[in-house]
Amino acid sequence: MDSIIFDLDGTMWDSSEVVTVAWNDVLRKYADIPHVITKENLQGIMGLQPAEVGTILLPGMEEAMQQKLLDECCEAECHYLAKQGGLLYEELEAVLTALSAQYKLFIVSNCQKGYIEAFYEYHQLGRFFADYENPGRTGLPKGENIKLIMQRNNLESPVYVGDTEGDQKAAAFAGIPFVFASYGFGEVSGADYTINRFCDLLELFN
Repeated sequence: MDSIIFDLDGTMWDSSEVVTVAWNDVLRKYADIPHVITKENLQGIMGLQPAEVGTILLPGMEEAMQQKLLDECCEAECHYLAKQGGLLYEELEAVLTALSAQYKLFIVSNCQKGYIEAFYEYHQLGRFFADYENPGRTGLPKGENIKLIMQRNNLESPVYVGDTEGDQKAAAFAGIPFVFASYGFGEVSGADYTINRFCDLLELFN
């Protein structure tokens, strides 16, 4: 193994509290839109691509309006997260410090442009990661983005760490082992490895 590629939501942090505030602040500007977003709503869509998120969280409206609201909410959440951050999982920085001494680290997340950058900006963790990718920049699904990171960085034997079935399928598409973060937002079966805490990666890969 020469590298570790990470998912973000449900794997390294939980941003749902701050993102909930951001979304509802945007939606309150529209008196004719009765939608209220809960933290549970957001946790249920973690790992989906932005277009899928709009369909689930903003149903029953014209596509153009749905896209307008989605764009505004995504912009707001990045702004809020850059200023407030999210909830980092226990010992995240210490584990990244140890792992980065042995492996190249990367992030591939199904998020919009600016989201990973907000994670880096507030928590000052960008120094641990050699590269990152998301559909907001490429328009590609997660499996394709994993392959893009592998090709761009000449990776020969990475693993992917994530918390949803979509993450597992993306790793399989890229032809690499999948490490299931069982403490996250999803459930999977048949993972190559399972961790119950983020720090379990040290025992798994040291």
